[in-house]
Amino acid sequence: MSSSGRSTRGVVALAGASHVPLWLDSPARPAPRASLAGDVRAQLCVVGAGFTGLWTALRALEQEPSTSVVVLEADLVASAASGRNGGFVEASVTHGLENGLAHFPGEIDVLERLGRANLDGLEATLRRERIDCGYERTGSIDVATAPWHLAALAESARTAGEHGHAAELLDADALRSRVDSPTYLGGLAHPGTTAIVDPARLAWGLARALEGRGGSVYERSAATGLESAGTSVRVATANGSVVADRVVLATSAFPPLVRRIRRYVLPVYDYVLATEPLDAAQLASLGWAGREGLSDVGNQFHYYRLTPDDRILFGGFDAIYYFRNGIGGERDVRPASFERLAAHLGETFPQLDQVRVSHAWGGAIDTCSRFCAFFGRAEAGRVAYAAGFTGLGVGASRFAADVLLDLVSGRPSELADLEMVRTMPFPFPPEPLRSLVVHRTRRSLANADGHGGRRDAWLRLLDRFGVGFDS
Repeated sequence: MSSSGRSTRGVVALAGASHVPLWLDSPARPAPRASLAGDVRAQLCVVGAGFTGLWTALRALEQEPSTSVVVLEADLVASAASGRNGGFVEASVTHGLENGLAHFPGEIDVLERLGRANLDGLEATLRRERIDCGYERTGSIDVATAPWHLAALAESARTAGEHGHAAELLDADALRSRVDSPTYLGGLAHPGTTAIVDPARLAWGLARALEGRGGSVYERSAATGLESAGTSVRVATANGSVVADRVVLATSAFPPLVRRIRRYVLPVYDYVLATEPLDAAQLASLGWAGREGLSDVGNQFHYYRLTPDDRILFGGFDAIYYFRNGIGGERDVRPASFERLAAHLGETFPQLDQVRVSHAWGGAIDTCSRFCAFFGRAEAGRVAYAAGFTGLGVGASRFAADVLLDLVSGRPSELADLEMVRTMPFPFPPEPLRSLVVHRTRRSLANADGHGGRRDAWLRLLDRFGVGFDS
């Protein structure tokens, strides 16, 4: 309670919210494309028209304009994770410096260099292709909302400085002068290494760009099978097929065409709210003039940002796994998660009392045990795949595209030789043990957040094996 006796929790209204993802509820959404009918031949077939698949197709055409490229999408471009996410574009390709250090200490500085170059390259593509996706290179701030977070931020600042990052520790007053929340105890600002975008418009722009270069995108053309066809690979769909010299699989959390990928991918459901556009007075009450992307420090964390039309997008915290890698549209709506997010948003910004949520949605992300993408090849090297981005794939997918093109070509390269590319994460066990492990881990993470960040014996055991899981 405040000194006046009034609750410091704002009221966030959920009634009437649309369950269509904000980014897809747009007049800019393109008309559906044709489905594949009949058999076609291509030099490269890409399965999946999310960010990884779209970047792979476009990068292939940028590198060799004469390449014949076909993209197959089971639904519509950006209909899955690429159109549902928070729109954070990170320079890191390892889900952050500290996660990269934990898994690839010997090459972390190389990976950081590649990540910065990747973000610069992404920005250059947007300018060259004139892709209007609300891109703002705002930087980000990690915020402390519990006392134990402050020590974690101080350690993160030391690590950042050791690797040449210009991170800035902020005390509570300094942080609240930039973004005003009574929950803030301090923060760590990362200037220039994060951008925010409208992810659906980014995906739609990438699809138009690759089509403008001669590539083909077929929607509602789910790939149903994969088999060798002499020196080529045949990708089957319900009404046709693509015979290609090389194939890239970019199917994210969905059941893979190469069965062994399933051991490494855990589909985890993430839930998000977006408010109505804020008016001038509401924006002024927040500060937030820098429009930085924000996230909490805890194991169960929120991520939030302003959209191009000045809504607050607020997501995260819950990370829900359904038995046997369950995926389906009925899981995209989870009232308990929406209500929890609304309560947390009200606590974070009580000055926005009675703000209304216009959109509430969810969907699966492709989590893996090391939190960042893994790669592999199949069918005698004619097929390459990437998965496991764990919620930070908007930027890293472009890096992954370059890796995939090197892998599928068989040519030696700096990217193909990376430890990150040559090694696999720790696999998840089969069911029912998989569900038991996930739920035990979630419980331990929640307990750690409530007890000063102290990790119990279970989490310490996972740390020894380099296994992670969070929201």
